[in-house]
Amino acid sequence: MKIALPSTGDRVDSHFGHCEHFTVMTVDDQGKIVDREIVQPPAGCGCKSNIVGVLAGMGVKVMLAGNMGAGAVNVLASHGIEVVRGCSGNVTQVVEEWLNGSLNDSGTSCAAHEGCGEHHH
Repeated sequence: MKIALPSTGDRVDSHFGHCEHFTVMTVDDQGKIVDREIVQPPAGCGCKSNIVGVLAGMGVKVMLAGNMGAGAVNVLASHGIEVVRGCSGNVTQVVEEWLNGSLNDSGTSCAAHEGCGEHHH
């Protein structure tokens, strides 16, 4: 299974649309992280919706993120990617917390932020 996290450096970026890159972790059947790759989003759309197809094509099933708007959540869901919001901290620790079942979706989306609105393509 593959899990993606919007990241800046080794930390979860709280804003999905502004992250430096995505960290994609591959987890085996035993719940161990066996691979890690960095995916650079293409320049352009700030909402990063154009990266979703790429991540889905890689086999990503879960997005562990800070905050994101409903539009981004819907785009991810339409590609079969489950979203867990409210994550923060070191990317490896966040994945381990999720694997342990100690991470729940905060339900926090950033509807109040300017520029995080719906993007239609």
